[in-house]
Amino acid sequence: MPYHPRTDVEVPEAVVRLAGGRPARLAWENELGGLTFEVVGDGERFFVKWQPAGTAIDLDAEAERMAWAVAFTPVPRVLDAGEDPTGAWLVTTAVLGRSAVTERWLGEPRTAVRAIGEGLRSLHELLPANRCPFNWSAEQRVADARRRAASGPLDPACWHTEHKDLSVEQALALLAGPPPVDRLVVCHGDACAPNTLLTDDGRCSGHVDLGAMGTADRWADLAIATWSAEWNYGPDWGTTLLDAYGVGADPDRTRYYRLLWDLGP
Repeated sequence: MPYHPRTDVEVPEAVVRLAGGRPARLAWENELGGLTFEVVGDGERFFVKWQPAGTAIDLDAEAERMAWAVAFTPVPRVLDAGEDPTGAWLVTTAVLGRSAVTERWLGEPRTAVRAIGEGLRSLHELLPANRCPFNWSAEQRVADARRRAASGPLDPACWHTEHKDLSVEQALALLAGPPPVDRLVVCHGDACAPNTLLTDDGRCSGHVDLGAMGTADRWADLAIATWSAEWNYGPDWGTTLLDAYGVGADPDRTRYYRLLWDLGP
């Protein structure tokens, strides 16, 4: 379904200050209370991502990753970052295009899904894995999941349907032996459809939300990108995405990385 931002949201004081008198329109809202605002006026257009205090999202980490990636591929340029007692913020330039889950692109799924696949392949080819200072490997993520499980925050009730019958212990056991790396790339880290931007002619123009970006098997991204294609556009669109990316299906790696995704982050 199309994403329609709320119109009744209270704009945080930090965002009002950063907007400098320009109108701030809610562009996105995440599940942890984070808000992204588009600010337009006086010939400028930029975005302010704001996250309330006490949440797990690290905007400084995202700023660091974007500052590195912008030299290689189209991503927002960081303008400002900071925090106060109410929350943290990240101010970035606008990248040409709009999210692949706008109403128009949900109505043209073949164009959108192919652009997402082609755009993900381009991202993987342009970002140099041998120069990337960030790690998103399965081993690191499993170790992190084990640490969080030891303190009790993992909840199978929040997992996707195919994983809800597993206990935390069963899930961790299935993840204990990652499949061999197919191809090491710099992964986006959240390759869901909303994070791909498309131009009016249906081409990928860039990516946003890079807070988890790091080196990993390309299937860590592909498993989630194909999943997201099915969530947003309907059954079978994952195959179209893989065709556009230029790779055949890999059910074993897909299952592994989707389960790992549910254990987050």
